[in-house]
Amino acid sequence: MTTAEKGPGAGTTETVDTDAGPARITWFPATGTTKAAGDRPVLALGHGAGGGIEARDLRALAAVLPAHGVTVALVEQPWRVAGKRLAPAPKTLDTGWRGLWPALTAAGLPVVAGGRSAGARVACRTAAELGAHAVLALSFPLHPPGKPEKSRADELLGSGVPTLVVQGGHDPFGRPAEFPPGEYRLAEVPYADHGFAVPKKAGPSQDEAMEILTGAVTGWLSALV
Repeated sequence: MTTAEKGPGAGTTETVDTDAGPARITWFPATGTTKAAGDRPVLALGHGAGGGIEARDLRALAAVLPAHGVTVALVEQPWRVAGKRLAPAPKTLDTGWRGLWPALTAAGLPVVAGGRSAGARVACRTAAELGAHAVLALSFPLHPPGKPEKSRADELLGSGVPTLVVQGGHDPFGRPAEFPPGEYRLAEVPYADHGFAVPKKAGPSQDEAMEILTGAVTGWLSALV
């Protein structure tokens, strides 16, 4: 069951019942007209375990991609909708994502599963079974900070679909050089941390960092469809 209402400046906000509780999708519809209807993908983006869809990278993509013919769906997991502070176990996050999938695919368009941090892990774990067209992994948490021996590379390498990782150059959850070889693409945002924040006195400005991120994603999506 779904219900919908208008979200401020963001098109339609849709509430979807899942086995993990009510979740929410905020839609940013495609406005670009240069592509045929079947070539306009939906990019579904989940948030991390420590925040919601207000994250700078998610908002930047939602602001830029619709003009390139991509509909962006920012997904809020049930625990965030319920106002809880701590994310549940990965199994429960996957359950919530699976429950949202029919709403994400309802238009019959190819859906790229994605997210930042924990949301990227969810997308990787479920992509093949759900029939995702591809995966976008933002700030993939390759390992807990300071614990490279606890690698989550198997989740990334097991996505089973074309995958783009966009990683901050100074991400304590895994710097680009730490990622293993595999059948995925990796784009670096220089000097950026796990939230894609960059120091004021080194490297690109914050706006330039977001331009690097959105440019990498835009180019990759254009080559996919």
